Order: sequence, then C-alpha cells, then structure tokens
Amino acid sequence: MRRTIRFHLDEHVNSAVADGLRRRGIGVTTSADASLLGADDTDHVAFAVAEDRVVFTNDDDFLRLHDQGVAHRGIVYCHQQNRSVGEIIRALELIWEILEPGEMANRVEFI
Repeated sequence: MRRTIRFHLDEHVNSAVADGLRRRGIGVTTSADASLLGADDTDHVAFAVAEDRVVFTNDDDFLRLHDQGVAHRGIVYCHQQNRSVGEIIRALELIWEILEPGEMANRVEFI
C-alpha cells in the first residue's frame, strides 16, 4: 500500500486550505489542532517530524530553518497572497498525488 503525505499547516495559512484538503481526503493538521497557536517555528517543525508531516507555510522563517540545516519531513512554501486558496489546494494535492513522504524529507517545494 502506498504511503501518502500528510500536511501540517502553520497558523499563517488560511483555514480554507485545511478544509479543502480534508474534503479531498488528505490528512492535515493545523496549528490549532496541534495546540501550537503562537508557538515557535521550531516547535512546528518538531511536531511535524514527530507526526511525519510536511509543513505548509507562508512564513519564510521556515526557509531559514531549512537553510540552517534543521531536519524536517518537508516544507512546502508559498509567498503570502501569491496564490489563491484554490491554487494552493490544487498544488498541495498534486504534491500529495505524486510524491512519497520519504521524497519530501529535508526538501523544500515552492508553489
């Protein structure tokens, strides 16, 4: 059976993205789900690593963590207000359909 990517959305992401992914059967947690509202970015990464989830964010601080060599299960980044909610959902769905969780480890995808 194929393993699929599960996402963790940081608190900067519009909740409609989580709703759209869930309607498509894609596993997703939000900052609120994980009791991480107001938490440090490193706490989000640690949660995502522990739960084997790819972080989706609009916060470029996560890119800095990647550049500093912080291990993660994958980061998908979209500059804030660069894409519509629908475009973001479609891009994340495409990543979910094509990539295996292991392929995202310590990798950054830009949408």
